[in-house]
Amino acid sequence: MSLTLSPDSVLEVLRPVQDPELQKSLVELNMIRNVSVEGGDVSFTLVLTTPACPLREFIVEDCEKAVKTIPGVNSVQVEVTAETPQQKSLPDRMGIDGVKNIVAVSSGKGGVGKSTVAVNLAVSLAQAGAAVGLIDADIYGPNAPTMMGLSAAEVRVRQGAEGQGEVLEPAFNHGVKMVSMGFLIDPDQPVIWRGPMLNGVIRQFLYQVQWGELDYLIVDMPPGTGDAQLTLAQAVPMAGAVIVSTPQDVAVSDARRGLRMFQQLKVPVLGVVENMSFFIPPDAPEKRYDIFGSGGGEKIASELGVPLLGCVPLEMSVRQGGDQGIPIVVQYAESESAQALKAIAQQVAAKVSIMALAS
Repeated sequence: MSLTLSPDSVLEVLRPVQDPELQKSLVELNMIRNVSVEGGDVSFTLVLTTPACPLREFIVEDCEKAVKTIPGVNSVQVEVTAETPQQKSLPDRMGIDGVKNIVAVSSGKGGVGKSTVAVNLAVSLAQAGAAVGLIDADIYGPNAPTMMGLSAAEVRVRQGAEGQGEVLEPAFNHGVKMVSMGFLIDPDQPVIWRGPMLNGVIRQFLYQVQWGELDYLIVDMPPGTGDAQLTLAQAVPMAGAVIVSTPQDVAVSDARRGLRMFQQLKVPVLGVVENMSFFIPPDAPEKRYDIFGSGGGEKIASELGVPLLGCVPLEMSVRQGGDQGIPIVVQYAESESAQALKAIAQQVAAKVSIMALAS
């Protein structure tokens, strides 16, 4: 039976088109809206589940092909927007007003580039059009302000709405709102605290910061499996955790413990990032050196049944960007490391959406 061009027929031919990640019909997911037909010109809005959708172009192409099968179609205009779904609340964990998804970036040991991954993940999501916040929860070693170009930032504490008490206005750079212990202490001042004080400041960063509306709140965790991880997991409903490791055996062993910790705390593990996978010398970019070994991230992911989100090479520009306060996804966006980090951000966003819609 031949279809007559109309909004209903457009929806009908789009019904078999699925979101590749969710494996469900775009029409059934209410991702096709505002269908309009004027003569032979068809337009509609495609509402993705994240601005950082890695398959955006493929979905648009599938939609256009489907609509052009209707006789009489001259042109197809697809307006693409995004509505990031929100994680379901939990009865024993209090969410943050306006914050849809909280993602922890953690590692079993220090020195594996966890903060570098967290910063570039946050900035990549912001570049894609998402509203993003970043908590530097590494209270004892707050390095994120330097990496974000906010070392000299001044944050204000002001009186909040009635009953809210004092609130902290986050700093802002590279499209990301951010708080850190580094804003509240002198650069050389050590933080010599026991667990209860650390727990208190993390809860303040969660609940007493003027975050506004956020699609993603990225939390740069301290290394290990201590008080900060336990506080975060028990305080808020988390969309998931990203585990960062280098390929070497000692890092892989610690990363495995960190991953198991989140699983025991009932926090979804979104996947593993293998950082410093190989070294690319600046004077011979065609060469690769496995100075920390190889395959560690893939080994963890395979053994523990979680995705390998990506492998980030070690380039001098990664260190330079961190020291200069300009993340590599901004300063050297076409570099191999930046491309890997952007792809990881897309994977994280896709997995967060899947979990939110499935819960």
